[in-house]
Formats: sequence, structure tokens, C-alpha cells
Amino acid sequence: MTPELGQLALILALLLALAQSILPLVGAWRGNRALMAVARPAAAGQAVFVAMAFGILAWAFLRFDFSVQYVADNSNLALPWYYRIAAVWGAHEGSLLLWILILNVWTIALAALSQKLPEVFASRVIAVMGLIAVGFLAFIIFTSNPFGRLLPMPGDGADLNPVLQDPGMTFHPPMLYMGYVGFSVAFAFSIAALLGGELEQAWVRWARPWTNMAWAFLTCGIVAGSWWAYAELGWGGWWFWDPVENASFMPWLVGAALIHAQAVTEKRGSLRAWTILLSIFAFSLSLLGTFLVRSGVLTSVHAFASDPRRGVFILAFLTIVVGGSLLLYALRAPKVLGGKAFNVVSRETVLLIGNLMFAVAAAMVLLGTLFPLIGDALNLGRISVGPPYFGFLFPLLMAPVVLLMPFGPFLRWGKGDAPVLKGLLLRVVVAALACAIVAAFLVDGNLKAIVGVAAGVWVVVGVLLYALKRWREAPRGRRYPGEMAGMLLAHLGVGIFVIGVLLSESLSVTRDVRMAPGETQHIGSYDFRFDGVHHTTGPNWTADQGTVTVTRGEKQIAVMHPQKRTYPRGQVQTESAVDAGVTRDLYVALGEPMDANNLEGAWALRLYTKPFIRWIWGGGLLMMLGGVVCATDKRFRLKRAAKAEGVVDAGATLQVGESRA
Repeated sequence: MTPELGQLALILALLLALAQSILPLVGAWRGNRALMAVARPAAAGQAVFVAMAFGILAWAFLRFDFSVQYVADNSNLALPWYYRIAAVWGAHEGSLLLWILILNVWTIALAALSQKLPEVFASRVIAVMGLIAVGFLAFIIFTSNPFGRLLPMPGDGADLNPVLQDPGMTFHPPMLYMGYVGFSVAFAFSIAALLGGELEQAWVRWARPWTNMAWAFLTCGIVAGSWWAYAELGWGGWWFWDPVENASFMPWLVGAALIHAQAVTEKRGSLRAWTILLSIFAFSLSLLGTFLVRSGVLTSVHAFASDPRRGVFILAFLTIVVGGSLLLYALRAPKVLGGKAFNVVSRETVLLIGNLMFAVAAAMVLLGTLFPLIGDALNLGRISVGPPYFGFLFPLLMAPVVLLMPFGPFLRWGKGDAPVLKGLLLRVVVAALACAIVAAFLVDGNLKAIVGVAAGVWVVVGVLLYALKRWREAPRGRRYPGEMAGMLLAHLGVGIFVIGVLLSESLSVTRDVRMAPGETQHIGSYDFRFDGVHHTTGPNWTADQGTVTVTRGEKQIAVMHPQKRTYPRGQVQTESAVDAGVTRDLYVALGEPMDANNLEGAWALRLYTKPFIRWIWGGGLLMMLGGVVCATDKRFRLKRAAKAEGVVDAGATLQVGESRA
């Protein structure tokens, strides 16, 4: 009866989520401290029952309980234990349970770390988190039960999708969901502020570390997914503008805008309405990503095959969340205006331009993702929107962000110093041009590569010059506070990312070849010799494994073993072989035998050289690290709690001083 206990745990969690969402809101409205005090215990109880349900599902996988439909559909007796753990979230029902578990992790962290928040405000924030949990718990209980029985119980199960049988799947979905769900905290803060009328800067300071952590987790999830696609799918690419890839990228873009908007609002009181709107949109786009993946409207390697009822439920929930929050925003918007004025040449202006570019880029990605669906719904025929659309528009929208990035930190709040900017501009331009000239000789005049080097160096030099300025001028101990250090790391990551993207895309060489044993292909300075194919077996697969020896001159560089795996249900999966390096990757994918009898032993192979592709993921990880470091800034730690007597207004409880950092 263990699976039934899991289902009961979800039902009890739903009841506690209802208590968590309703009673504290009523208490905050009526000034009833007893009702407000329900928020944290209800959240803790809900988390216990959700964790119990998740543990029971994981235990069902580990002990091969094929009487559970979900277990039978996504594992078998040959599946290794570590992939059985990954299979818990490998399909729709389990991934949704993981989502709810992570939502509870964020809620418990919020409840534990918000003890010093004003009681009324904290109650509203935790209650909004409870409302989100109500929607997802109702969804899983009524449409996506992971504990449904299968009788009679089969002797063996099906299998986890071979594409998901990769180490990357053990951490890619959890990291991605930590980012998705993390934006619910920023959303809860903004809704709580709207509900209570606490529209000064105080709530923004409280929300900033949570937003940075959510964005950092989402960055990590996207980087992990990009690496997984590169290593696992055999096509040698790192981003394809797939609709489900876009579903994670849109909240990332809006989250980046939100981080910078929160900085302006907290320090200067400006952009208040815009900050609240971005908080709503960041979480709304996370919900939209859930709808796109689970509704069945998309065809993608990432999408879950689901029945239409699930899509209708999520669409209704999305409508309620987005529509309700925007209605509340419209009612409160007249009270949100305010803030200090700022000059055209100021840090606020640079951040505002960056915000607009991120928001427009997110809208562009949203349009390109949904347009084929809209065209199909209106009977306009099958419309394809792919890399040519995104690859042309996205760099254009991001160019102003890259150009302005070195200048933002040098500008002061309110009014900038033009002579300082002129000196900075001269040094950055000289460095970028010098590196571009050197690159022009090294890449044989490839314009895209030259632009990539110049743009990346532009950003990196700007970051290093500002770091040097802080070292010289700031008092010891205050040179690099968490917020400042995080900003420098993230911007440095952007520069490295830009170099990696443009150099990899412009200098990569791909060659599809027919090779018999002993034949050699020359690519750049490398020779790829095909040494044949032999049969091998793994824990739950058999494979044809090739051997490719790579040399440069007389020196052997690598011996690579690409595979063509066959799984128990007949699924065939390509496993590429990658020899990684700081400045290049060598990449080989095994195709098919080239003749029916394969008398010559000839096979189709795809050979790649991928310059600087590791810089893409290195830059992404630096951005992630920057978000984490920023979130740890001591300035964001609450110093004192709300007063015990009565209901204290949040804006009056904690006064926010202007930071000059």
C-alpha cells in the first residue's frame, strides 16, 4: 500500500496548502496575528508530506514496483540505479512532483529566513507561495497522479527514454526547476507588496537575494541543458532555438532585466512599477514554459507527451495567475509612481536601456515560439520559425547591451561624469581594436570571429578596468562587497560567453564522411584515422563502438570511441565522443554502415572541430557564480524584526538608505 500512502500525502499537502494560502491572508487583512501565525507551520507540514510523496515514488523505482504505472512506463529491470533515480523526474508526472518539491524547498527557505520581516508582509508572501502550491498540487492529484496502479503487474517495465539516460539528466532538470520555481519568490514579494500597499523600496531589498539565486539556478540549468544536448544528441550543437529551450530562455532574459531593475528601485526608488511588472512576467513565463512542455502543443525532444486535459488545466491556471496579478497591478499602479530623477548620462539610463533590450528580446523569442502555434490555430498552414529568425534578431537586440556594459559601473547614480567615460572609452576601444587586429590574422579575416573577439574583449576589459579602479580607490574591506563582486563576475562571464559563441560558430568545421578502416580525414591541423568498429555492451544496452585516432603531425592527440547504442526496446541512440580542450573540442559521431553487407567495414561519420566552445559554458558558469555571490551580500541581510505590537507597515519598519556601492 506504499503508493497509496504517497497519494494520501499529496492530498494532505493540498489541504495544508489551502490553509497556508487562505488563513494568513485573512489574518493580514483583519490584523489577526493568530491566523498569520498559521503560515509557517502550514508550509512546513506541506513540505513534509510532499517530501514523503517524492520519497515514496523514488522508492518505487528503486525496488522495481511495476504495479505503479509511472514506474512501469519509465524503467525496467536492466536500468542502473542512478538512472532509476533520474527516472523519477524523467516524464510528466514525476517532473511535476519534482516541481512541487522544489517549490516547497523555496517556501521553507523563505519561511526560515524571513523571521525578521514584518509579520504582515511575511504572512502575505508565504500565503502567495501557498496559492501557487494549491494550483500545482491540484494539477498533479486530479490530472497527473504518479501513483496510479497498473494491474495485473507486468514482469518488467518499458524503459526510460534513452535520450535521458545521461549523467546530465541527474542535475539538469533540478537546476532548471530551481530557477523556474525560484522566480515564484520574487513574484510572491511583488504580489504581497501590491496587496498591502507597501510600494516603497524596502520590499525590493528583501526580494533581491532571492531573485539573484533563482536566476543563478536557472543559468546553471540552461548551461547544463546546453552541454547535455551537445554531448548526447550527436549533432554537435549547443543551442537550436528549440521551443522548449526557448521556454527556459524567456524567463532567464526577463530575470536578468528584473535583477537590474531591482537595483535601481532599491537604491533610487525609480522604476518601481517596472520592477513589479517584471516580477510578474518572470514567473508567468516560467508557468508558460510548463504549459508549452506539458500541453502537447509542441513537438520537441524535450517535451512530454501529455493528454489535452493537462494542457487545459495549466492554461486555466496560467490565466488565473497572470490575469489576477495584472488586474491587481492595474488597480495599484497609480500608487507605484515615484523615485528620484536622473540625468541622461547616468547609471539608471544604462540599466534602463539594458532592461528594455532584455524585455524586447524576451518578447521576440516569445513571438517566434508561439507564432507557429498561432498560425496552425488560424489555419494559415504550417509555419516554421527557427534559427534564421532568432539568429538574426537576437544579436541585434543584445548589441546595445554589450556596448553599454563596460560603462554602467563607471557611471554614478543620478548623474554621470563625462570625462571619466571618455578616458574609459579610449582604453576599451584601443584594447578591443588591438585584439581584433591580432585575431584577424589568426582567423584568416573571418568577420564574425573578429567581431566576437572585439565584442568579448570590449566587455572583459571594461570589467577589469572597473575592478582595478575599485582596488585603487575604495577603502580596504569595502572594495568588492558581494553585490559588486557578483556583478563583476557575471559581466566577465558575458564577455567570455560572447567570445565563445562567435568564435565557435564562425570557425567550427563539420565534415560528413564515409570512412573504411585505415582511412584518414584531414581537418585543420588534425588527422582523424578510422580504425574500425567493434561490438560492446553496457548495463542495459549493446552498441557498435567505433575507434578514431586523432593526431597532429607526429603527435597522437586522442583516441575517441563514438557509439551507436541499441536499448532493450529497440531504441537507437547516438553517443558522441568528445575530446575537450580549453581552446577547442574534437567531436566525432558514428552514423550507419555504408553498405548492406558491410564487407569493407565502412561507416558514415560526422567529424567536428569546435574552437572555443567550452568558453560558452565557462561564461555561463561565471554568470551563475555572479548571481550566487551577489545574493550573499551582507547588505541584504535583515538587521531587525518588525515590532511586536500591532500590525506594522513594511515601509515604515525598515528604512532603506541609499547605497553608493
